[in-house]
Amino acid sequence: MILYNTLGNKKMEFVPHTEGKVAMYTCGPTVYHYAHIGNLRTYIMEDVLEKYLRYIGYDVKRVMNITDVGHLSSDADTGEDKMLAGAKREHKTVLEIAKFYTDAFFDDCKKLNIKTPDVVEPATHCIPEFIKMVDTLLKKGYAYEAGGNVYFDTSKLDEYYVFGNQNQDDLAVGVRDDVDEDENKRNKTDFVLWFTKSKFDDQELKWESPWGYGYPGWHIECSAISIKHLGEYLDIHCGGVDNAFPHHTNEIAQSEAYIGHKWCPYWFHVTHLLDARGKMSKSKGGFLTVSLLEEKGYNPVVYRMFCLQSHYRKPLTFSYDNLDNTAKAYNKLVKKISNLNPTGEPNMEEAQPFIDKFKENMDNDLNTSLGITSIYDVLKANISDATKIYLLNDFDKVLSLDLVKAANKLKEEKNSSVDTAKVEELIKKRTEARANKDWATADAIRDELNAMNVVIKDTPEGITWSVK
Repeated sequence: MILYNTLGNKKMEFVPHTEGKVAMYTCGPTVYHYAHIGNLRTYIMEDVLEKYLRYIGYDVKRVMNITDVGHLSSDADTGEDKMLAGAKREHKTVLEIAKFYTDAFFDDCKKLNIKTPDVVEPATHCIPEFIKMVDTLLKKGYAYEAGGNVYFDTSKLDEYYVFGNQNQDDLAVGVRDDVDEDENKRNKTDFVLWFTKSKFDDQELKWESPWGYGYPGWHIECSAISIKHLGEYLDIHCGGVDNAFPHHTNEIAQSEAYIGHKWCPYWFHVTHLLDARGKMSKSKGGFLTVSLLEEKGYNPVVYRMFCLQSHYRKPLTFSYDNLDNTAKAYNKLVKKISNLNPTGEPNMEEAQPFIDKFKENMDNDLNTSLGITSIYDVLKANISDATKIYLLNDFDKVLSLDLVKAANKLKEEKNSSVDTAKVEELIKKRTEARANKDWATADAIRDELNAMNVVIKDTPEGITWSVK
């Protein structure tokens, strides 16, 4: 399998640390508001990656954090605390806000067929792990105390800008006023590991620590939670491309300083969803949610298909016109599948070339657009309906579009509109007429069935029928 690795900015063969096993980490949501559909594009693509790794035989353990403390509105340790802002907005406690929006996030994931990771860990459950990691970094000389807070010292690193999207020369000692407001930092790229004295005097969630009463910085959460559940060797780390700097950059810095060796060799970043105003974000207000799409009559799985039609590393522009086109394509596929009449067992010799092609497409940097093309190729192929249904279900282990499930539901609805007993009786009479070479009667029965919107098909396995 070839994946584009942001760490090195090139496509690379994916080879995990332990043969046959994949340790996978996903940056989870900051649960101060609903997830917008741009956030969820990232989780959809990470879900496809996990499911495809399982599909090709890997034993995957996937861990995701829930950020319910410590995330400021600026990733550079400045701005307003997002969880506190959510609590003030809705006149609730921070933990009430966290619970409500965590549940809402997983409700959205369920509607989008996004599998829940094997481990989901809220940051507030891991305070001892954060304190242990900060304490170790201080003892190893990678951190310092200043102004009541604990900071990571980026000047101690041989390399900080590991993703190649920043200039190493910018790593200058001394804080520039136009870059950062925190005068406690020795270097402008240093970041907070633990807050004790900050501008958030009304911070609701605080814990005792060796450095005073306080709370963790955002970046320490993912490193500590990943190491807690996946050990010192992580295979692949996922997130939105906007997390690459500074969040993932800081994760690498503190994790490798803490464990003393390379940490994660593969980084999988999903590009932004755009709307008419550019990158979709909560700060612009009026952001789109799964619930809003449902209110407008869209099946959430159609949005999943909309995302899969584009490559995860390409910006994807959302519009209702584009979503309408996807809905039409989805419904046409469902209707076409509902007209299949699988009988007998699938022919695995017929199926294998289609499976090989699907893997070839997905092995090429998770090309979901061509993965969907595989569905069309199966439906056009001159193979048995049983084989087609087998293949569609097989691909859906990865794509999770529920096409066969939707087709079966449509078929049930169509079949309920006809008199099944009468149809079966007419087919029996037609069979008898054909056996007696009474072609006129057989043709008349076919016409009668056609008038009932019933289509019959003569196959080597027998006669099948479906409703138009």
